[in-house]
Amino acid sequence: MTFAFDPLSLRLPAGHFIDGAHVADTPRAELRAPSTGQVIGQVPVADAAMVDRAVTGARRALAASGWAELPPRHRLVALHRWAELIEAEAGTLARLEAVCSSRPVAQAATGDVPVTAEQIRFFAEFADKECGALAPTGAGSLGFVAAEPYGVVGAIAPWNFPISMAGWKLAPALAAGNAVVLKPSEMTPFSALCLAELAVRAGIPAGLVNVVQGDGPLTGAALVGHPGIDKVSFTGSTRAGAAIMENIARSGIKPMTLELGGKSPMLVFDDADPDLTADCLERGILPNAGQFCVAGSRIIVQRGIADALAERLAARFARPRPAPTWAESPGFSPIISEPQLRRIDGIVQAARAQGGEILCGGARFDCEGSFYRPTLIGGVSADNPAVTEEIFGPVATFQTFDTEDEGMALARHPNYGLCAGLFTRDLSRALRLTRRLEAGTVWVNRYGRSRDHILPTGGWKASGLGKDLGREAFAANRRTKSVLIDI
Repeated sequence: MTFAFDPLSLRLPAGHFIDGAHVADTPRAELRAPSTGQVIGQVPVADAAMVDRAVTGARRALAASGWAELPPRHRLVALHRWAELIEAEAGTLARLEAVCSSRPVAQAATGDVPVTAEQIRFFAEFADKECGALAPTGAGSLGFVAAEPYGVVGAIAPWNFPISMAGWKLAPALAAGNAVVLKPSEMTPFSALCLAELAVRAGIPAGLVNVVQGDGPLTGAALVGHPGIDKVSFTGSTRAGAAIMENIARSGIKPMTLELGGKSPMLVFDDADPDLTADCLERGILPNAGQFCVAGSRIIVQRGIADALAERLAARFARPRPAPTWAESPGFSPIISEPQLRRIDGIVQAARAQGGEILCGGARFDCEGSFYRPTLIGGVSADNPAVTEEIFGPVATFQTFDTEDEGMALARHPNYGLCAGLFTRDLSRALRLTRRLEAGTVWVNRYGRSRDHILPTGGWKASGLGKDLGREAFAANRRTKSVLIDI
């Protein structure tokens, strides 16, 4: 099956999706394809009034549909139907995903879209299986803990994996009995609009899944600060997460889940399997051109194998070739925008100016579009900007150590604690160091999530609050109530 397409011939959804229907709004911003830089459409920016319309509609639909009070099995069945429709429309969704994002269409069709359907099914199963708890009280009373949905969840998804990140937000919130107002990134809005359409077709009551297009400063701020939003879920940069926390603190206290930035270490000991390790290090930074929050951008290697591993990585980093996201065969992904590419290159050049050695890459590809060469930087100190700053591009630093304590010191980051990779054949060392690594997720002799969905993800320190995925994500969309009855 071919997924290649002409981006200019694609029919793009327009406006917002509120109360089960598309809502027209004045286009205010050009949308460019990062693969070529060409304008492929225009998108609206929802103002406070449009956000209020979506939130008010969500609250009205939640009450009218009785979604939270339905037998939980009903929610499960509707969510399963939604997952089936998503799989059936994989080609359409993949093209909408690829046209203005960094995701190659074939990868979106065979990876991102099926994973989104899997996530929806995973959370659907919690609807009629997770329950409150009976409390051990005295014989003259009955105590229990009841779990209830919050109401309306305000969700903001990023541009790097638009459809699967939307699934992270929508699936647990709906399964728990909430309505959602989702703001996708203004750079990648189209697959979310299609998801909302499919939700209504699946039998999820109109108005429970709403999508407002817009930017962070206007639309995002109006959404998270709206008094009708009961809980906020956000995935994005640490800087944007801090702004959301500030907004919520000003406008009223409400719970939030924040998955934020990362600067994850990959700690390699000299007893590690060299082939497996090289594969994992490559997969930890090059997919999606390094534009993912768990990217293993700090490679830290014990000195005994450092030279050999650096040589292997430089050869692997030199192989990728760019291709438009709509091409038949997937190529190396573009950087999402020219400003982001210039930021990446600025950090690389600053790293070089401060003593870093460019082992490979260090410049954009000589082609149209926003493509940056995979880059490996050695000889960097702990305060080098390539080590300290989240680059969000195909750039990794390469540092060496002698002792275990030296390696752990290099792995520790003053701000971030999202993920960490550990490579060793020594089981005792692996178990010991997983306890010492300051990260919300540690992968040993692998790098990257599986498709089990049961393992929660979330960061320590400035990498976030709360968890996505897993049982924890479902629980995060419900609040508990303690009840004590005298008999």
